[in-house]
Amino acid sequence: MQAARGTSVETPDSGESRPFLARRGTWLLFAAVAVVAYAADQVAKRLAVTHLHARDDVQVVGDLLQLRLTHNPGAAFSLGTDFTVALAFLAMVASLVLLWFSRGLRDRVWAVGLGLILAGIDGNLTDRMIRDPGPFRGEVVDFLMLPHWPIFNVADMCINVGALLVLVQIFRGIRLDGSRAVSSPSSDEDDS
Repeated sequence: MQAARGTSVETPDSGESRPFLARRGTWLLFAAVAVVAYAADQVAKRLAVTHLHARDDVQVVGDLLQLRLTHNPGAAFSLGTDFTVALAFLAMVASLVLLWFSRGLRDRVWAVGLGLILAGIDGNLTDRMIRDPGPFRGEVVDFLMLPHWPIFNVADMCINVGALLVLVQIFRGIRLDGSRAVSSPSSDEDDS
């Protein structure tokens, strides 16, 4: 758009402001997914602790999905039960790394995937910080049980679904900024 005397005037719809708005909108999607998923995890855990304590398994969908309250001091599948403090520090580092990478987000699928992973990591980290036996040693609340599978929680589901979305984008060749990875030409084409 031209102003008086031929000088250009930047408008909100000009091309220069779109990348910032696109990046900001994508980052807000990332943040919203992380906050909502984190809140869902924390509410679900609070309900599980309140309603499942000292109770027999609750069948939700027959034998397919049941509720059983457990406290896990380790990582996934109850591995690393002697490394609870290290797992808490690792979760803190992973959260910071995800926040760092989120600065370059422009792809919505990446935003949802990383938001879910951040929510899951921080959901389980919260348990390690606030639950017994104390900070950095707290046990993670697990309560969802499938046949022939370790008991898990909403945070675990967030991490897995988020990781799946990230893998899909990697296999599709989509980068964080939404650009496509360019495959290098094969050596056969260079020889001809």
